[in-house]
Amino acid sequence: MELLSALSLGELALSFSRVPLFPVFDLSYFIVSILYLKYEPGAVELSRRHPLASWLCAMLHCFGSYILADLLLGEPLIDYFSNNSSVLLASAVWYLIFFCPLDLFYKCVCFLPVKLIFVAMKEVVRVRKIAVGIHHAHHHYHHGWFVMIATGWVKGSGVALMSKFEQLLRGVWKPETNEILHMSFPTKASLYGAILFTLQQTRWLPVSKASLTFIFTVFMVSCKVFLTATHSHGSPFDVLEGYICPVLFGAAWGDDHYHNNHGGSHGGSHGGGGPGSPHSALPAKSKEELSEGSRKKKTKKAD
Repeated sequence: MELLSALSLGELALSFSRVPLFPVFDLSYFIVSILYLKYEPGAVELSRRHPLASWLCAMLHCFGSYILADLLLGEPLIDYFSNNSSVLLASAVWYLIFFCPLDLFYKCVCFLPVKLIFVAMKEVVRVRKIAVGIHHAHHHYHHGWFVMIATGWVKGSGVALMSKFEQLLRGVWKPETNEILHMSFPTKASLYGAILFTLQQTRWLPVSKASLTFIFTVFMVSCKVFLTATHSHGSPFDVLEGYICPVLFGAAWGDDHYHNNHGGSHGGSHGGGGPGSPHSALPAKSKEELSEGSRKKKTKKAD
């Protein structure tokens, strides 16, 4: 805290926390959210054939986090839609992105330097929503750490977490793309951020909420802008998780152990097939294929 005061970061963070989100930051949030909807396969055709379904999908992209948070806390799911200004602003963005003549609005907001500004402003909204969600949950459940973490998580990444429902509105069903199974960077970051803000809310993290909001916002903006500018789908957490997860859960160690015991003899006979080789996974795959073939032969004999 003394370091923050010396660098005047505390005052800067406090001033930053007082910046209103509506309408500029919320507008950026709606633009980026609906842009991601337009990127989805078949979204443009859906808007022409079924405009109402397309509009509902856009509203889920913009307000899905509020709906999930209300569901967790037992509040009316439609409560946020009483905010007429936000709904009208999001609807206007949806109409301009999908129906503007010559796609002029879409081309302007997709211009990379402009898009990066909107992406940065969206992350400001995301972090603020996580903090507000945890503060809201704390009023309902003073000692419910998991409730606070879950509420903050869905506030930050509710759109991704309810993507299956949004896909159903578009007539698409892809259970293998479940966000829980394949977490994107915003979903992971929202979860880690929710844990940090919960620790701060319960006074286990000795830092002010304004300072934590400012620091985490800088982190999110930097990472998301870099990933968007480089068209990367990776995550800054991958390296750290690559070291921690094998220790905690042993998944990577189990795979290596399997290859060492069962794939080593195959690698020795074919040359260069050790565990560190790119071809180390080939023996296991071949074994599965052979097993599948033997099962088919047994079935034929039984028939």
